[in-house]
Amino acid sequence: MAMDFAHRDHLLATLHGLLATATLLLCLAAELTVFALRRHAALYLFPVAAMLLLSRLLRRRRAGAAAEVGLVDFSCLKPPRRLRIPVAGLLEHFRLIGCFDAGSVDFMTKVIEASGMGEETYFPASLHRIPPSAAHADAIDEARALFFPALDDLFARTGVPPHAVGALVVNCSGFCPSPSLAAIIAARYRMREDLKSFNLSGMGCAAGVVGVDVARRVLLAHPDAVEYAVVVSAEIVTVGWYSGRDQGKLLLNCYFRTGCSAALLTTCAAGSKAGAPGIKYRMASLTRTNQIANDRSYRSGYREEDEEGITGFTLGQGVGRMVSELLRAHLVTLGLSILPWREKLRYALALLRSSSRRRDGGGSKLARGGGVPLPDFRAAAEHFCLPSSGRPMIWRLGQGLGLGEREMEAALMTFQRFGNQSAASLWYQLAYLEAKGRVRRGDTVWQLGIGSGLKANSLVWERVAGNDGERELGPWADCIHKYPVTET
Repeated sequence: MAMDFAHRDHLLATLHGLLATATLLLCLAAELTVFALRRHAALYLFPVAAMLLLSRLLRRRRAGAAAEVGLVDFSCLKPPRRLRIPVAGLLEHFRLIGCFDAGSVDFMTKVIEASGMGEETYFPASLHRIPPSAAHADAIDEARALFFPALDDLFARTGVPPHAVGALVVNCSGFCPSPSLAAIIAARYRMREDLKSFNLSGMGCAAGVVGVDVARRVLLAHPDAVEYAVVVSAEIVTVGWYSGRDQGKLLLNCYFRTGCSAALLTTCAAGSKAGAPGIKYRMASLTRTNQIANDRSYRSGYREEDEEGITGFTLGQGVGRMVSELLRAHLVTLGLSILPWREKLRYALALLRSSSRRRDGGGSKLARGGGVPLPDFRAAAEHFCLPSSGRPMIWRLGQGLGLGEREMEAALMTFQRFGNQSAASLWYQLAYLEAKGRVRRGDTVWQLGIGSGLKANSLVWERVAGNDGERELGPWADCIHKYPVTET
């Protein structure tokens, strides 16, 4: 089958070459006709101008269509109920397994109770055991249990078979085996021999947008050879589990839970072909910002061993301040690409007023940003998917962006129902918005991811297909009627 795709791509490239040659020959024939008929010299310019104009139009049409990348559809895993871990059961589990002292259990209890996490989150099977098992084989088993159901559902929803996928991007921050996670998927689905596969690790909760960017670049660089790209986002919680007593490393035990998403991308030109599944969302903007060259930013989140030699992930001191600085730079860049002109003008005037006040020595702080105004991103997007880092952090980030409770609802409810699933959380939030029937044709959705490094990445999607009010329940099928839940 891979040879069939390669043969088809070769035929298409040959056809394009023949059409270009035919156009050139036609223009030359027109030139010779003008010469043979001894017409006015000015007429020589018409075939040349026609050739240049036709060439430019064809190039712009092809480049414009190919430059637009669309999302065909996506899938989010709903783990089996046997993996459910209610809060009370989790806290009892912490006490029984024997690796945590009373102080560590009390600390995790306070964090979980204040986080806004609900009773329906999931742990992998290996962590339900007493004592928990975090062997390499357990992590591989968890990866298979995450990837395969999500991808099976994606291929069934879209009708695109695995052998039609030309690029595969898998992102998982904390687990990088050999063969790679991408190889595990390619082997399971017997994907093409010329598959372009990528395995991303160590990029944290912002890796999903990085994966989409990699897929986008492959689609645009190989428009004839790669028609579809799949991006898989997951976190293997088995190896992220920390069994020590360093409170800075215990936070991952409190927040992170099992989940996986898979998204199918294509170019808008490929999506418009007869017989091809149409795209649901068009990529309107993709923006990436990092502060890796800043030492404080680089050390704000890192994986290391504690005093007892147990490996865990630590959030460094001052991470909140570094995230604020990162977001300030990121939002300015993002705003230039997605904000309407009226909001750009309003923001420019606000900056001028703020600068004037500082020069005059007023020093009064604005309502947001500690004296530095921010654009109103509600003018550019109707729906928002934010980092799922617990209710307090979601509220702080949302209020800093000037969002209301309804705009933060998808992030708050996703964390309440599924916990923090790293880069996959953004897709669970989009699934929540779809399950509520809120994403209408023409609406834009902003996905914001923040990851270690530090890095902030944003995707903005425009809904281009589907009926208004249409509900696609996905992982929320059995519980969307319960949401939103109120804070207790």
